Amino acid sequence: MGFIPLFLTVGGACLLFFLTVKNSLQKRHNLQRELIANLSLAIPQLGLVAGEITDPEIILQKIKTAELKKSQKEECLKVIRELQINRLHYNQLIKKAPYNWVAKIAGFQKI
Repeated sequence: MGFIPLFLTVGGACLLFFLTVKNSLQKRHNLQRELIANLSLAIPQLGLVAGEITDPEIILQKIKTAELKKSQKEECLKVIRELQINRLHYNQLIKKAPYNWVAKIAGFQKI
């Protein structure tokens, strides 16, 4: 038999792990972009760029200074909470040991 099947199995498992984690990180990153794009389309007064990732605290300050209806502010706050939670989960995932290797190899950085 030899070691070839063992090496192939371990290599396949490592590749599958890498692809799964990379897919998960990419989904979280795309969700962050999508939420900001939806917010910029819903309320153009904020001056957000649809493709950029912006800090939720900066968006929150813009909302406080902008003159918006109460329903618009509530909707914005809901989206900002989602942005903050998604960013927290993404950054925590990148800090953990096996996942930070995948993030470093694939080129993912903190949001």
